[in-house]
Amino acid sequence: MKSLVLAEKPSVARELARVLGCNQNHKSYIEGSKYIVTWALGHLIELKMPENYDPKYMVWRLEELPIIPDKMGLKVIKQTSHQFKAIENLASRKDIGEIIIATDAGREGELVARWILQRINWRKPVKRLWISSQTDRAIKEGFKQLKPGKQFEDLYESAVCRAEADWLIGLNVSRALTTKYKDPLSAGRVQTPTLAMVLEREDEINKFVPKDYWTIQAKVGALNAEWEHNGEKRIFSKEKAEKIQNKLANKKAVLKSINRKQKTEQQPMPYDLTELQRDANKRFGFSAKKTSNVLQGLYEQHKLVTYPRTDSRYLTTDMEATMADRLQGIMPGYRDEAKPALAQKGKVLARRVFNNEKVTDHHAIIPTEERLHLADLSADEKKLYDLIVRRFLALFYPAYQYETVHATFEADGETLSARETNILDLGYKKVLGRDEDENEAKQTLGHLENGKSYAIGQVVLNKKMTEPPLRLSESDILAKMEKFGLGTPATRAEIIERLITSEVVERQNSRLYPTKKGKQLIDLVNDELTSPELTAKWERELEQIARGKGDPKAFKQRIREQTARLVSEIKASDKSYRAHNLTGSKCPECGEFLKERKTKEGKILVCSSPQCGFRKHKDPKLSQRRCPQCHKRMEIHNGKAGAYFQCRRCNVVEKAEDRKKGINKREERKLKEKYSPSESNFGTSLGDLLKAALDDKD
Repeated sequence: MKSLVLAEKPSVARELARVLGCNQNHKSYIEGSKYIVTWALGHLIELKMPENYDPKYMVWRLEELPIIPDKMGLKVIKQTSHQFKAIENLASRKDIGEIIIATDAGREGELVARWILQRINWRKPVKRLWISSQTDRAIKEGFKQLKPGKQFEDLYESAVCRAEADWLIGLNVSRALTTKYKDPLSAGRVQTPTLAMVLEREDEINKFVPKDYWTIQAKVGALNAEWEHNGEKRIFSKEKAEKIQNKLANKKAVLKSINRKQKTEQQPMPYDLTELQRDANKRFGFSAKKTSNVLQGLYEQHKLVTYPRTDSRYLTTDMEATMADRLQGIMPGYRDEAKPALAQKGKVLARRVFNNEKVTDHHAIIPTEERLHLADLSADEKKLYDLIVRRFLALFYPAYQYETVHATFEADGETLSARETNILDLGYKKVLGRDEDENEAKQTLGHLENGKSYAIGQVVLNKKMTEPPLRLSESDILAKMEKFGLGTPATRAEIIERLITSEVVERQNSRLYPTKKGKQLIDLVNDELTSPELTAKWERELEQIARGKGDPKAFKQRIREQTARLVSEIKASDKSYRAHNLTGSKCPECGEFLKERKTKEGKILVCSSPQCGFRKHKDPKLSQRRCPQCHKRMEIHNGKAGAYFQCRRCNVVEKAEDRKKGINKREERKLKEKYSPSESNFGTSLGDLLKAALDDKD
């Protein structure tokens, strides 16, 4: 009998098949003597949509909400149904004795596989491949230590609870808001409290009132000192500041105390996904989504790092034996840094990193034993890999040790202080790089003596102004999402991108700004949904269910009750809303006002009536087609006879269908898709605009 191996995507399936010795390639699977490897294409199965329960739900009506099925049904996703059918046929083969789930080792990966098994009514044994890297060694060892599928049923239950909660709340609240206020408005269990945090910072900025303040710097002997009082260096009165300045001029300062403290800074732990996304955002300006995508390539394609979607920064004790191999793997790019660690036989000095109790589904992100070929990596991959490797190398170096020196002077009743930091042992910072403050010129306080007087030289008054808090960067919002338990490391990047694509948040200069639509939406949505504490409570419940300590039935029932309550509140609300993108122009077909929307093709005007499908480009779209006379890019237009090209400068007009003029098949296909009536029906695409709300994963 053969084992049917189910991977999550074709690229992973090909690697599994290669390692397992499967070499008979077929359209939808790869077969060998012991294994048949097939794949999903992400999700092949999804929860049924409202219209699958009753056709009346195809038209959105406020009075028919909430939609709460007694039992949630599943359906095959139409676009990938061919691959589902292929898996179904393979599963029915009489020589298949078991299925090995080899989808991503996490909550969502478990759901991908289990829904397929449920739909094909699988009754034979189920085993689980659970690995944290894609190297050949990890795959081989993983197949030698397959786990019983029953061990992951609680994880599956948790995934189902999450999916159903997001469907019930996301779909119902989004439909209620959209139909009541006649504009595509989406809300969700995670995206709404995340939006609320962006708006909370905006409110702090708007309420901020700047104040002038002054600081005083004085030369004490050869030293630079600052005035302070009980740790406060700011003076909010100009008169007081000038009085102190005059008071200190040409006086003597007596050294009252000099305090030395030796301090130790432990090695930082390796990265989990969220902290890596935060550091990549601060260092390179990467969005959280970009970091996830680049990291996936390092994991899946190059096999250089371990499983990325982890929430742990610790390693298991049995991994200690693998450290030397990992150091050997990075040697081609980090010879000088790795050599000292290898000389100690790969002994980790940061012993606290090995903690089985702090490793959940996966350990921290660290390099694999795969040999590094730097030339194979893109510039972005090199940047991210460098962060991971240097954080890993820090584990093999001693702690950073330094000394702080704080000298306090008294002059005519006023206090002046001077500080310096002296490095005793750079330790792990040899591989991480020095902090900015360590590169500054140091004072020499070592020669000072208690009770000795020093002449005060120039006394300088500096005028400054208090500044409002900055708008949140992606690093900031990720930290807040982690603090409140909003989503998981695997889904936070998607949540941020969804807020941007739904036009409630804008990304400007690496900072997140709420839009007019976002400001209105947060006022319309239920207070209960804006609270990060509520979502954090749900996440804790889902985690308990995943560990077999929660009650999935009780969770689902509470979600149903909450859905009904949220919809009821929206129906009863007397709040008003004005579409942020409403123009003064009217639709030529139905007379309603037009809205301006931004798309990849530029700005378009669409009718504000959900029942009307009118839309047109606000500005002519430029094609890749060049004018035969001036060689400038030509505009694309849609006339009664179909799509055509036009050069305004030369007044040259060419039909899109004229193949002799040089239009290629790809361009022609794009034009047909662009101007197809079915593609321009705004009324029927309203569901697509809000489908993102239903995908509010974690």
